[in-house]
This record gives sequence, C-alpha cells and structure tokens, in this order.
Amino acid sequence: MQIERGEYQGLLNIVRFNWPYYVLALSAVLICIGSLALLEKGDHWVSYLILVLVIVPTTVSLLASHYIYDRAGLYQLNWLDEHSVKRNLSVLNVNAGYDEISNIINQKFNKANLKVCDFYEPERHTEKSIKRARKVYQPYPETTRTKSTSLPFPSENFDVICVMFAAHEIRDAEERIRFLQELRRVCKTNGSLFITEHLRDSINFCAYTIGFLHFYSRRTWLRNFSAAKLKLRREIKSTPFVSTFILNRHGISS
Repeated sequence: MQIERGEYQGLLNIVRFNWPYYVLALSAVLICIGSLALLEKGDHWVSYLILVLVIVPTTVSLLASHYIYDRAGLYQLNWLDEHSVKRNLSVLNVNAGYDEISNIINQKFNKANLKVCDFYEPERHTEKSIKRARKVYQPYPETTRTKSTSLPFPSENFDVICVMFAAHEIRDAEERIRFLQELRRVCKTNGSLFITEHLRDSINFCAYTIGFLHFYSRRTWLRNFSAAKLKLRREIKSTPFVSTFILNRHGISS
C-alpha cells in the first residue's frame, strides 16, 4: 500500500518545529559574512571557521532528515505488514503530543479497531518542538489524553501497539519503565509491541552532532525493556538512523 506524504514533508516539519535554531544559525552566518569586511585579512580565518562549524552540521542534519523522513520509506511502516493482512485487530497507537501515523495505520489495517492515546503533559515533557507541532497539527479524531503511566484500557486488550518517536520524550527513567509496563499490560499475550526510535549512536551523532543526546542508546532501551518484562523478538533498521524494536509481553530480554 502506498502511503501518501508530501515530498518534503519531513524536512519542512523539522525546520518548522525547530525554527529558533535555524534563525540562530542564519544569524551567525550573516554576522560572520558581515565581519569579513571589518576584520583584517589575517583574522578572516575566525569567521571562516565559524561559518564551517555552523553551515556543515546544519546542512548535514537537514540532508539526513530529508533522507530519513522523506526518501527512505519510513512512513510506509513496513514492519507492520505481517499484521496488516489480518482482520478485526485491536490496534493502539500511542504518541507524545504529535501524531504522524494514526491516519497511516488506519489505511494500512483493514477494518482494525484503532485507538489513539496522547500522553503529552507540558509540565513533564518539555520538548519545545512538540509544543510548536501541536499548534500546527490537529490530533487524530477521538484521541484520548492520558498519562504515560496509566493507560485507560483493560489488560491484554490490543493485538498491535505502535509507539513511534514518542517513548524517548519520557526523560525520567522510572516513568519510562512504568510506561513500558503499561504497554505490556494492555498488550495481548500473543500481541506485538512496536517501538520506533533514533538511537544515541555514532551514525546519529554524525547526522545531528550534540542533538543525538536527546535519544537513548540501544543498551538503555534493552535495559528498560528488561525492567518492564518485555522480550525483544526482533530489531529492524528501517534506515541506518532508526530502529524499530518488536517486542512481546512475556519473558525478559537478554
């Protein structure tokens, strides 16, 4: 199934939701260019160095984001294909204030019973880009506002649970583990949990420099899964920058 997205939607969203950074970068570039006329030629290297330190990482991060979000087929959600052929599944999508995939899931699954939860609490989840995104995009119809540690569903209720680029917004480790425990609780015994995240690793550092600190390492995720008694069945690298962890509710991952 072909999921329609704008050709530059991901890239434009990155700029739109993080615009203060790009305004600052542009200001630094303009100041450095202007300073070339004021500095002695022997001091021009300072301006050139600053230009390189601003332009190169900014350009690399934008190109990487365009590849990840617009060119690599990430939003085809191919890891769900084995489930999408099934009928009458109960599906839960959990987001942290910004939902890009509920419409896609609704298209991908045939007659699924889709529930959507948003655990965003501005006083606890303080990422400013999410606040900007919420002003632009309306939530999926009938989205339930909830707490990360208390999902309003019975135990063993869902066949498929999706959490895409949301779990890392929970910065407190204890809260994050309790969130994973809640996902385990509402997942059916034979159900599957899909958690998609960037990782704090070398390739994401190359793309985002210090911005990679906003992500968590693979080791941290495995430790959190183990603490929540989730078993890692498979890890899919949809791009070198993004991992989708496929988990089951029984057992402890090694």
